[in-house]
Amino acid sequence: MVYIEEAHASDVWQMSINVKEKVVFATPNSYEERTAVANTCVKDLGIEFPALIDDFSNSVEKAYTGWPDRLYVVDRDGRIASKSKPGPYGFRPDDVAVTLERLVPLP
Repeated sequence: MVYIEEAHASDVWQMSINVKEKVVFATPNSYEERTAVANTCVKDLGIEFPALIDDFSNSVEKAYTGWPDRLYVVDRDGRIASKSKPGPYGFRPDDVAVTLERLVPLP
């Protein structure tokens, strides 16, 4: 997972559902702040795989059109093997699991 630019930063554009669900974060001003927000999202969404943090130029988001957030599986040859619908509500972890099992069969 790569955590990209915040979708609904409270100092830019806040949605009522974010307030209701207590997902209210201002735009981070440092890598440490962005990492803290990303860690909170990973924990709250129950994500159990490594997460990386995009840079402040949002290079990954721009390169892979990850906005709004999506789940990708990249195969060993660097090709996109799976791309989810926009998340977090479009995330289908079972679809990711099926792709991973196809790419890396368990012994």
